[in-house]
Amino acid sequence: MFLFLLSSLVFVKEAATTLTAKPNIVIVVADDLGYTDVGFNGGDQIPTPNIDWLAKRGVILSNYYTAKICTPSRGSLLTGRHQMQLGLQRSVILPSAPYGLGLNETLLPQYLKKYGYSTHMVGKWHLGYYKLDYTPTRRGFDTHFGVWNGKSDYFSHYDTDWGVHSNESGLDLWDNLRVASEYNGSYITQLYGQKAVEIIKNHNQSNPFFLYLAHQAVHNGISPQPLKAPQEYLDKFSFITHDGRRRYAAMLSVLDDTIGNLTSALISSGMYENTLLIFTTDNGGPVDGFSMNYASNWPLRGCKETYWEGGVRGAAFLHGKMLKNPGRTSHQLMHISDWLPTLMTVIGEKLPTDIDYYGVDQWAAIQYDVASPRKEIIHSYDLSTGAIRHGDYKLVICCDNNMNGWYPEQKYVPTNQNPYISCGERNSSLPACTKDKPCLFDIQSDPCEYNNIASLKPQLSKWLLEKLETFADAAQPPRNKPSDPAAFPRFHNGHWTNWLDKNPIY
Repeated sequence: MFLFLLSSLVFVKEAATTLTAKPNIVIVVADDLGYTDVGFNGGDQIPTPNIDWLAKRGVILSNYYTAKICTPSRGSLLTGRHQMQLGLQRSVILPSAPYGLGLNETLLPQYLKKYGYSTHMVGKWHLGYYKLDYTPTRRGFDTHFGVWNGKSDYFSHYDTDWGVHSNESGLDLWDNLRVASEYNGSYITQLYGQKAVEIIKNHNQSNPFFLYLAHQAVHNGISPQPLKAPQEYLDKFSFITHDGRRRYAAMLSVLDDTIGNLTSALISSGMYENTLLIFTTDNGGPVDGFSMNYASNWPLRGCKETYWEGGVRGAAFLHGKMLKNPGRTSHQLMHISDWLPTLMTVIGEKLPTDIDYYGVDQWAAIQYDVASPRKEIIHSYDLSTGAIRHGDYKLVICCDNNMNGWYPEQKYVPTNQNPYISCGERNSSLPACTKDKPCLFDIQSDPCEYNNIASLKPQLSKWLLEKLETFADAAQPPRNKPSDPAAFPRFHNGHWTNWLDKNPIY
């Protein structure tokens, strides 16, 4: 497929550009991407040349954090607010759950539309759709092509409910507010890539655009084969003997090619120089068969759905001609909620003062490599588990599932020393992290969370726990609602829809 070549840059002026107009903004979200599954973070098993080209000529974020699962991350990204302020701290929104991101929240595309932006979304929503007012084109996007749920089969675009209702299945693919049934058999990652390129090619350049490209890749699809890719991509990775890992690699390779095509479209359209591109994952990668997938966060501890670094440290970067001194890594502490206030500064506008944002403006820290305005990250605290980081120290209230080790432990990835992460030494005299009491780690010297130093710093552990509990006490109660059987596709012409409206879309 397309590999982004240096020769393409004949279209681009190499001199630094002084922006005279608001920049175009592209946010690409990779779903369930492992921290070290990309070359720019030290991964060397799966080639990601197009992603790496952008990252290594931009600013890589090495100290960047997301939520541990996708719904809260997406809510924070689009609102600048914490998942606990949004009531999204508990689980993801299931297909038959009648709730969504609160309608009182203002989203990034709504802000950008006020300042003249065309706003487009391609891909996964996962912020609720039980009523039409919760869907993308009612939340600030001019257009949306993609799914309202959190996953689907990569070719049929059918999704199933979870748990006891997992036999309930239906189509979930939308072209704005029309059921897009004609794409059956089209591989969803390639389809999203094509739709994104079409938006760029058709854009009226008299005004800036915002594209939110929220890929499903490399999240699992549905059973019986949740990891699917075109055969030619599977054949590329025949050297990987583990079937699940080979499939994951093929899925990531397709994603990388779509990023190359996106970049090429920006260049050929003449909009590359005035476009800021942000790449982020929504959470850490699911490893060792967890969530039916085989990512790698090695050598970080844990995975998706945990508060360990492997669950919440995200692979991310910025790329754009407006960045000063590109080709570097930023080590400043950053949270996914910081994007909205940062982007407001990028476009020269201010946020309302009457909203309690958790995100902070990171533009100066990114541009000039000065100290981050963020000193602390409340990861979350719910159902007696959580985590907080303040400065170099991280308190973890363990353990929310059984994925508390270091994966894949040579099962399907060569676990050579990562050149970008130095784990330090294990101190066997320190106690293991258990459910009995909070654990404390010095993330600066121990990013792999080997050594629980809570017994050495009891006052610091107590203070961090109190801060976490105080934040939780002020949180919005979880918005979660139990499954509603009225949502099942068998009642709605075989697809998931806005079932609680008076006239659902059929």
